[in-house]
Amino acid sequence: MKRRTDEEISAPLYAYDADIRAQYGCFAGVDEAGRGPLCGPVCVAACILDPEDPVYGINDSKKLSEKKREVLFDQIVEKALAYKIVFVGPDIIDRDNILNATMGGMRQAVEGLDIVPNLVLVDGNRIPAGLTMPAQPVVKGDATSASIGAASILAKVSRDRYMLELDKQYPQYQLAKHKGYGTKLHYELIAQYGIQPFYRRSFLKKQGYWPEGK
Repeated sequence: MKRRTDEEISAPLYAYDADIRAQYGCFAGVDEAGRGPLCGPVCVAACILDPEDPVYGINDSKKLSEKKREVLFDQIVEKALAYKIVFVGPDIIDRDNILNATMGGMRQAVEGLDIVPNLVLVDGNRIPAGLTMPAQPVVKGDATSASIGAASILAKVSRDRYMLELDKQYPQYQLAKHKGYGTKLHYELIAQYGIQPFYRRSFLKKQGYWPEGK
């Protein structure tokens, strides 16, 4: 089977965006990374792509290799008309819950763009409250819209880079390996070394896991 080129991979996503742009003009895509882990921030990105200078290969970040995401990240940052990346920390997640924290981060990301879009496309089935411009949810949007796909890559790479830096400070938790997700190894390391400020205590309590005396 012939391997698809980057242009062929992202062509349907750019075609979807072209239809949206024909109706609304300038619009932004928004996505997040890191809703599920036990620790670290949830990262949200908003992105307005330049239709005259496309980034080929964009797709749902989960379908791309780490190496490919890194390459695309740099291209998106270079070519996008505007983008904004926001980190929402464990303290906010514990206070507001992960859904509200994510929605708040999405609103911050959109409001932080240097260009005000006429429309915001949000990955998933919800839109943030309080947006000052129209918004539409797009289920599986990161595999549907190039703009949402670009935002998913910005969010995923940014969070992974953050976790790699955190791993250097706390190597005992092996964060570079699991990125904070609730793997068997991660739970074993929490039991051994305890809870640090970067943990989402609400997640550990909800799952009935709270190391005594840690």
